[in-house]
Amino acid sequence: MSEALEITSGEVREWLLEETSSIFTPVHEKAELMLGQMKKTLDDVKDVCKMLLENSGKEIEKRNMKTFRRARALNKLARLFHERIEQVEAPNKVSYDSLHDFVQATQKAFLVIEVDVKNWFPRISPFFIMDRRKFQGIFEKAKYSLRDLGNFLTNDYVKTKTLEETNELADELLALERRISVLEARKNRNQARKASINRKMAEITQEIANLKNTESLTQISQVDAEIEDLRKKVKHDLRHLRKPFIKLQSHVFRKGGLTPEQLEKLNQYIESPFEALAAEEDQYPLLRKILRRLASLMSEGKLRLKRDRRRKAEEATKMILEKGSFSVVHRKCREVMIQKKQLSTLTETADVRRDLSRLHRELNKLKRKRKVTKSKETSIEGNMEEIIGKVRHQKEEIEKNILDLVGKRVVLEVKV
Repeated sequence: MSEALEITSGEVREWLLEETSSIFTPVHEKAELMLGQMKKTLDDVKDVCKMLLENSGKEIEKRNMKTFRRARALNKLARLFHERIEQVEAPNKVSYDSLHDFVQATQKAFLVIEVDVKNWFPRISPFFIMDRRKFQGIFEKAKYSLRDLGNFLTNDYVKTKTLEETNELADELLALERRISVLEARKNRNQARKASINRKMAEITQEIANLKNTESLTQISQVDAEIEDLRKKVKHDLRHLRKPFIKLQSHVFRKGGLTPEQLEKLNQYIESPFEALAAEEDQYPLLRKILRRLASLMSEGKLRLKRDRRRKAEEATKMILEKGSFSVVHRKCREVMIQKKQLSTLTETADVRRDLSRLHRELNKLKRKRKVTKSKETSIEGNMEEIIGKVRHQKEEIEKNILDLVGKRVVLEVKV
């Protein structure tokens, strides 16, 4: 097997033209010549239709009762014939497809005209015999010309169909390659933008890390960690009182028993026990009053609690009221909240937090931009993948057509 010839997509059209010109150029020239002759023949048919219109019109004007109806019928037929021929559009550029469409349209118009001639010309007889013979002579000549053009199209010019299709495929291939180049440029710009965004994000992330390592924020982080530990401890120590507190809350809503201040504090102990305890004065007086009210209602049996839950609530209440189990925890809670407030009011801390807030806004803005670039990248890659698939298909079709046309194996070099 002979070695395949390598040709670029930009060269294949010219190369194929050189390879096939000796075979197909004469056929194409003959097609143009026959199309010109067919146009001339159609013009002759239109001229003879105009002659029928004029002559029948003259007879209509005479108002001769013997010829009037036949003249009017011929006039109508001539107008229809002319309109049908006028509707047939000859191609400006000769190709197999354009010539095929032209032949089909002309055959359709001729078929209808021929049916009308067979049906109506005998009814017009014996009048306008010379006019009718002239029309039929020119129309028959047009049918022969159309038959010759159809035979040429079927037997000879059909060979150029593959060549024309291949040229169209080559043009489409070049357009697809240009589209890929445009998409690659867009992809490169998008990747550069994404890289720039990533660099800026890395710089801001480092700035945030540096600011978080400042002494004041480090101290606040330590205090926050201590607060989190105390929050868990307070919640754990009050775990047996949470359900009784909720029962007490419901009881107070119905029947009262606590002042508004005490009720507000009760709500806070249910929702945020650490914050509630840290805000208490020495010896947490509001909690004590709440617990005394809870103990009174439990002893009177006015709160519906399971026996085990009631027992644990009574034990927790006794530990807080009588043994002062919350004293140390309460003191620590107050101290860390005071310490955090002091640290938060430092000028340095305020400046650092302001800078951190600004940097976080910038970082979030960059994250949104990066998301947009990723979406664009996905869209571009999807379009490129689709077009590359089309390029490969066009390449295979062109290589196959060239082998069929000139019997040569060609490997088409494409930009994918």
